[in-house]
Amino acid sequence: MKRDVRACMGAIVFAALSVVGTDAAAQAAAWPARPIRMTVASGAGGGLDLVARTVAAPLSETLGQNVVVDNRAGASGSIAAEVTAQSAPDGYTLMVLSASLVVYGVVNKTAYDLFRDFDPVSQIAASPYMLTVYPGLPAQSIKEFIAYAKANPGKLNFASTGPASLAHLAGELFAMKTGTQLVHIPYKGVGAALPDMLSGRTQMSFLSGGSVMGQIRTQKLKALAIASATRSKLMPELPTMIEAGVPGFVVTQWHGLLAPRGTPRPIVDRLHADIVKAVKRPEVSQRLALDGTEPIGSSPKEFGAFLKSERDQWAKVAKAANVQTQ
Repeated sequence: MKRDVRACMGAIVFAALSVVGTDAAAQAAAWPARPIRMTVASGAGGGLDLVARTVAAPLSETLGQNVVVDNRAGASGSIAAEVTAQSAPDGYTLMVLSASLVVYGVVNKTAYDLFRDFDPVSQIAASPYMLTVYPGLPAQSIKEFIAYAKANPGKLNFASTGPASLAHLAGELFAMKTGTQLVHIPYKGVGAALPDMLSGRTQMSFLSGGSVMGQIRTQKLKALAIASATRSKLMPELPTMIEAGVPGFVVTQWHGLLAPRGTPRPIVDRLHADIVKAVKRPEVSQRLALDGTEPIGSSPKEFGAFLKSERDQWAKVAKAANVQTQ
């Protein structure tokens, strides 16, 4: 009797799973049948919004449906994350996020979990941070700058885009790795920080190339090194932080695409394939390059591993620097 009951229950479970699998396959085959919403974890006009809109147009073409950008600014992107996490995993709601959302999650309690509530699709692009300094400083290289900072402990201010931001943790990481004492000066975004950076009230910052490229090109700010693993194709003359003597210093304001957890795998794979096609388009890579951003197009597996490595790195820095919850 027990065997009969077990066999019957097993048959029911198998049948149920078969139906679910069939429904998922049918859903994926019919997708997309209507417009797709792409929530963006920032307001309109910023670097993340630019990346989202730059890839939304070619995605609309390849998918045959409009990809509508839905800006949900606030709480470093947490509002967009909550909206997306609560959406049906059917491929019709996606989220474009940046490194800032991962950093926010390691110092704040959130109603969602990036690793529990989402499926990674692809890292779309990346804009490596650069160490920029006030041109009046007597330092022409990273080596000279570190020597100057050590000779003047607590006298150099570094600007960030806010407490517990990526720019803040980048500065803390630099201080740890170089044994220097720096003073953190938080601002409400790059626009608020720039006047003091240009006047010399803050003498250094770690920001993405897209944020300060104009000031570097006009020599109002000086770039000493780029915080990428290899030299940037956009500024090949600039040494990496690693080359300049700061081992393991890689900080990137990256942009990626997530889907609600449970989105059918064929949909995730289709999205990844179309992201790769989009970032390979000359007009897309050229538009991104204007803001110091390089196309990536990593696989879902690669992006998932990258997200975890980012979380682990910034959690360690936040703990070591005693960065508190906002």
